[in-house]
Amino acid sequence: MRSLVGLLMLSAVALAAAGEQADGPLTLGRALALADENHPELALAKAQEAAARARLDQTRAENGLEVDLVGRLAWIDPAPLSKFQQHDDSSLHLQVRKRLWDFGYSNARQAAAEAGVAGSRARLLDTRQQRRLAVMKAFFDVLLADLEYERENEAMSVAFVRLDKARARHRLGRLDDPALARLETAYRKVLARRNAAQARQRRTRVKLSLAMGRPEWIPDELVAPPSPDFKAELPELDHWLRQALAGNPRIKALQAEVTAARQALVAADRRYGPVLSAELGANAWRRETRSTHPFEAALVMEIPLFTGGRDDAETAAARAALLEAEARLAQARYRLREEITELWLELGTLADQARTLASEDRQRELELDRSRTLYDLEYTTDLGDAMVRTTAVRLARARVDYQYLLDRARLDALAGRLIEASGAEP
Repeated sequence: MRSLVGLLMLSAVALAAAGEQADGPLTLGRALALADENHPELALAKAQEAAARARLDQTRAENGLEVDLVGRLAWIDPAPLSKFQQHDDSSLHLQVRKRLWDFGYSNARQAAAEAGVAGSRARLLDTRQQRRLAVMKAFFDVLLADLEYERENEAMSVAFVRLDKARARHRLGRLDDPALARLETAYRKVLARRNAAQARQRRTRVKLSLAMGRPEWIPDELVAPPSPDFKAELPELDHWLRQALAGNPRIKALQAEVTAARQALVAADRRYGPVLSAELGANAWRRETRSTHPFEAALVMEIPLFTGGRDDAETAAARAALLEAEARLAQARYRLREEITELWLELGTLADQARTLASEDRQRELELDRSRTLYDLEYTTDLGDAMVRTTAVRLARARVDYQYLLDRARLDALAGRLIEASGAEP
């Protein structure tokens, strides 16, 4: 029976993977849509948010109405002088208690728990952003690996043709042994690079499948996204800095930690303060005396007089935690400014590189057309070299395009905007 269940589960996984592959080539938008599904990092962030909500509910419940039913079965030996000589001293008590006022201690603890929920929500958004950025990078790495393989495969073909012609000349005695050995060594080196590029194709696809949370599915064909519009004007640096400092999820999470630490300090300062509570009770006694009563109501004021220094110690620890949280927030703001500035400057550099490579690409295309014409006329045999150079320029352009798209997505993520799958479709 267990083997049958296992077989059915494996079949379901295989069918799911086959369904994914049957849907056609993988687009970037579809890959990003899978980033929110079934990944351990995302599951951990969701679990942490759920834990923060549970802590908030627990804090709220601590000040709620408490109702207890206490039953007591007792047999006693009454004092000889007592007028109540019954031995059965059993009783039943219904007790109701509600804390009315604790000088802000409970409110501070609840505010700290609410800040914890806000911080966990911001960290969940940050995790979703990082997952999507990881998928984008893995997607681009696969496309670059394919272009690298194409370049190395063309170079290998050129090297093989040269080696084959050299072997023919060697058999005719028109090429010496050292020259042939040099060509064979060159071919082996190019072949090794081609094989390494082929291995990178497999390795990058495995990383992409893991980033998407689909370890059982290795995508075969990918659709390259459109090139970015390098003519579009990039917003100024101050624009990105203002948005990032206001909306960055990591900054929001740290701000929530500062708020929680500040409220924890208030709670520590008031933990050992007076507490006013209301109590109600209904009692039933088997042995009634002058001190037994069926009903009672009371206002109870508790005032701690001596704590042995625990209040000062806990307040000092909470104050240190607040200072640490404020320092982490300030440090994160410094790092955010630096990261935003570096990305913004890199985008400008990449745009310049893209324009240069576009010009070089046109040059290589003209050279390739010229080589094809001369090859057809049998004037030259450098068509293969021209194809390799053209593919190399295409690879360089793709590197710039994908890095630009990734850096722009990182800017959006740092500004607090979730990278949407719909905007990534080609």
